[in-house]
Amino acid sequence: MAGPPVMPVSVAKVVQQAVPTDLRVVGTVEASAIVQIKSQIAGELTAVTFTEGQNVSKGELLFRIDSRPYEDAVQQAQAAVERDKAQIAQAEATLARDTAQAKYAETDASLQSELSKGGLTSKSQFDQSKTNADVAQASAKATQATIESARAAMRADEVAIETAKLNLSYCQILAPLSGRTGNLLVHAGNLVKINDVPLVVIHQVSPIFVDFSVPEQHLGAIRRLNANHKLTVRVTSQDDPGRTATGVLSVIDNTVDAATGTIHLKATFENGDGMLWPGQFVTAVLTLDTVQNADVIPAIAVQTGQQGSFVFALKANNTVEIRPVTVGREFGDKVVVEKGVGAGDTVVTDGFLVLFPGAAVRVVDASKVGAGGL
Repeated sequence: MAGPPVMPVSVAKVVQQAVPTDLRVVGTVEASAIVQIKSQIAGELTAVTFTEGQNVSKGELLFRIDSRPYEDAVQQAQAAVERDKAQIAQAEATLARDTAQAKYAETDASLQSELSKGGLTSKSQFDQSKTNADVAQASAKATQATIESARAAMRADEVAIETAKLNLSYCQILAPLSGRTGNLLVHAGNLVKINDVPLVVIHQVSPIFVDFSVPEQHLGAIRRLNANHKLTVRVTSQDDPGRTATGVLSVIDNTVDAATGTIHLKATFENGDGMLWPGQFVTAVLTLDTVQNADVIPAIAVQTGQQGSFVFALKANNTVEIRPVTVGREFGDKVVVEKGVGAGDTVVTDGFLVLFPGAAVRVVDASKVGAGGL
């Protein structure tokens, strides 16, 4: 009488390997800087020198505003300075004349004083010479005050030149940072006002941030590990799971969200290839640490029954037995087994739907399990 049929199965060894402790959550991509470009002067917007959605570099020309009124203002301020210089030169010449006259009048008054003491001149003539000396000195002081006033006016006009030149420089609006432009909000030909509506908004996308939250029970481990070295964060986009970007944890929020019991984190990515986009949803994986020598099997080997998780373990006589297992964390298509099997054990990974304890099996390639003729 023929014995029970031999069941074809595929198997895998329990192996020991280093397993990272990963926290997998959904995150949101955020620009590292957002700048609204506004005009610092009023005038007609004469040119737009970029295309909407274009990457621009820091210092690159974005807009031109009609510069003619501001060029005129510079010329007027420069003319005012030249006028002040001429007034100062004229006043200095007048001061030289007044100083000479004051010196002569003082000498004459001194002479008349000596003559008056000897009775060689009249008192009225002495008084007249003294008055002339006082008038000459007062005139020289007035001229000196005029010079100081003219110099103060020139300093004010020199400041006006710098202000006019600064306003003239604002006629060319440059990119304050490198990033990507959005929609053009004001077109050439329109009049713009000082610090009015944005002309365009630039998002800095290199570097770029990913915001995400993790349960607060991990906060202690995150703070401790991040103090020793920057923790690694990997992200994959939901529309292209096979593409991965790697960054580092850069911000740990200073409060726990009491409503959700989570802590807010932020990671920084170079994003040189432009994979990440502001507002995009991504899967973020924060690696905390690595468990060494963990027992690992393919996740597909784990079955669930009324008594919990179990696997079919291959015995030396090519039969199988049921082993209850305690399953740990999953990573990729593998799972850590904390209890139930150990390194060197062999577990069934395919063909177990027709198995039972003590069933005889034959190990075949996974692609042949269930194929005809086996």
